[in-house]
Amino acid sequence: MTTDSVTILPPAHALTGKVSPPGSKSITNRALLLAGLAKGTSRLTGALKSDDTRYMAEALRQMGVSVEEPDATTFVVTSSGQLKAPLAPLFLGNAGTATRFLTAALALGHGRYVVDGDEHMRKRPIKPLVEALKSLGVTIESPTGCPPVTIDATGRFEKNHVVIDAGLSSQYVSALQMAAACGSEPFTIELAGADIGARGYIDLTMSAMRAFGAKVEQPTPSSWVIQPTGYTATDFHIEPDASAATYLWGAEVLTKGQIDIGTPSEAFTQPDAKAYDVIAQFPNMPAVIDGSQMQDAIPTIAVLAAFNETPVRFVGIENLRVKECDRIRAVSTGLNNIREGLAKEEGDDLLVFSDPSLVGQSLPAEIDTFADHRIAMSFALAGLKIRDITILDPGCVAKTYPGYWDALASLGVELVRNDPK
Repeated sequence: MTTDSVTILPPAHALTGKVSPPGSKSITNRALLLAGLAKGTSRLTGALKSDDTRYMAEALRQMGVSVEEPDATTFVVTSSGQLKAPLAPLFLGNAGTATRFLTAALALGHGRYVVDGDEHMRKRPIKPLVEALKSLGVTIESPTGCPPVTIDATGRFEKNHVVIDAGLSSQYVSALQMAAACGSEPFTIELAGADIGARGYIDLTMSAMRAFGAKVEQPTPSSWVIQPTGYTATDFHIEPDASAATYLWGAEVLTKGQIDIGTPSEAFTQPDAKAYDVIAQFPNMPAVIDGSQMQDAIPTIAVLAAFNETPVRFVGIENLRVKECDRIRAVSTGLNNIREGLAKEEGDDLLVFSDPSLVGQSLPAEIDTFADHRIAMSFALAGLKIRDITILDPGCVAKTYPGYWDALASLGVELVRNDPK
């Protein structure tokens, strides 16, 4: 999309039809890395083709891995099992999965690797992972505690046990797990404390690792043991993206429609699928919603909460402050742009003062997306019920759902695309 903004015209009808969400970003980037670490050829089907996954694919190519794209949802990855030191820094945009996963994997490579990203990624913390790798004897530097990260790898960890603070992100644990299978001895990962962001994503990691031949066990809720099996090339199918599905579930309940996404909610293995049970209760969603285990779904649910019958408090969402943007601030700002006093931040909680009478009103508002795909897609839902909602920088959805606006249009939503000034 080349426009600066898009204005949604509220449909006068229930949204019905069939929309197939793209493949899971979380699973695609795990599978791409594991295929790159496996010797042989792997075929990944149902994959997401978006900014985040293309950054991962291109980084693998820079390190000597063949990544072919025979169609819109397939990657064919052929690797020697080694990620060679690239000639230039690896640029990963604002892809948190690619940045964190590669940082750990490259610590077992040979030579110098520089992992970098755009201005937004350079504000996202990676220090807990860097400190964990340093404790394993890895020569690694991240002067700001965020990318860029420079790794001088010798092909091994000096220890077989690490303690990691995963309070900010479960991706740190996933990164270490995937790397550890390429080590030379059984490896134990232990949490520092009980807190961990979105624990369900670790289950995704273990499932993907096992599909590629790894042996990983969880002897306690806060520890994992990974055997030094390496990885075996395989054919792997990727399920649709549950986070993307939340926007379609939201559009369905807001308009009292029926949108077939091709996958029942209970068939998803991703944590954000838990959002379905909350969304299905609209317009009587709970007074308190714990977002700790479905973090990427919270912007969707928060926008729906504006139309709920009763106010909603979102708790357990402090990690949203260190996503692609400060999502707590972005959501509260957007809601208050629609109507002052609609939302309030209390510490790291978000309160949405629901008002069903918003439906049908004209409340001109320009929504700053802060270059965050999830803010853009979530606030599009507000435009289904309120006139004159304009989404700025709508092209940022390309990070995970390039076809989002086309999907809405296919359901009969009229979009006014405003040319750049």
